[in-house]
Amino acid sequence: MIDIRTQYAGLSLRNPLIVGSSGLTNNAERNKEFEKAGAGAIVLKSLFEEQIEMQSDVLMQTSDYPEAADYIRGYVKANQINDYLELIKKSKTLCSIPIIASINCYKADAWIEFARQIELAGADALELNVFFLETDLTPDYASTHHLYVNIIRKVKETVSIPVILKISKMVGNIPALVHQLTVNGANGVVLFNRFYQPDIDINTMQVVSGNVFSNHSDLSDTLRWTAIISGKIPQTSIAASTGVHDWEDVIKCLVAGADAVQLCSAVYTHGAEIISQILTCIEEWMHQTHYESISQFKGKLNAANIPNPALYERSQFMKYFSNRD
Repeated sequence: MIDIRTQYAGLSLRNPLIVGSSGLTNNAERNKEFEKAGAGAIVLKSLFEEQIEMQSDVLMQTSDYPEAADYIRGYVKANQINDYLELIKKSKTLCSIPIIASINCYKADAWIEFARQIELAGADALELNVFFLETDLTPDYASTHHLYVNIIRKVKETVSIPVILKISKMVGNIPALVHQLTVNGANGVVLFNRFYQPDIDINTMQVVSGNVFSNHSDLSDTLRWTAIISGKIPQTSIAASTGVHDWEDVIKCLVAGADAVQLCSAVYTHGAEIISQILTCIEEWMHQTHYESISQFKGKLNAANIPNPALYERSQFMKYFSNRD
């Protein structure tokens, strides 16, 4: 009998497919549809501290009473947070699979404040979506790592539910960062988050938004770092994200060492039915290859389980092209 259950960040999932944080998961009824389609867990749309502050600023600009600034900020913040807590509660009422909350902040006190309320609302786990874009000409990577570690320490002191860090691939020495996060209490990591993609419109000479969806070419970095981290830090629970679009991509991530795989762009493109289609194909592949459980092939090709770990390293780039005219 085929067993596709998995353990991720302290959560027991019926399968490794997680619907990633996005506008798709901002509705409890829709989350129920994802569960019916077969999702193993759902990450709710992120609560963005920056968005709350932007909405407060817009209201303040249209207000005739500048002295009401504090009231406006408090009102907007309270309503945004209350709406988010209601989303958690309603999703938990409708769904039986794990509901993972998500927050995106840039001030330390906000992580703690939001985390407490999210746990009390009943979320099964909390995903912290962290992204620092380094543009300093003399970057201090140790300082950046410290920011991540400081966040996980403070939040872990505040809540008892599993805490997961969704990190960027634009940080220096990713394995070292993940190791520090794991040592300091992170229950898991997501590799990687996907943020705003800029583009340039040469007709209007303006900076515009690029493609919001990932594509297959994005999977290479996800596979590389999943395999390396799974091999070097086996105690770290990993969810692979970005570039996952079909059942083969999911299996590749699992073989590289992921415990779970997040889907977002694929669900936007194909709808909830892509979840059941992927699960059917995974089970068929496992049947054909004589695997009875995911544990039998998870991490089979991570950096610790292949003869030449350098296959995941950049040195192979020149080796590949040196054979081409």
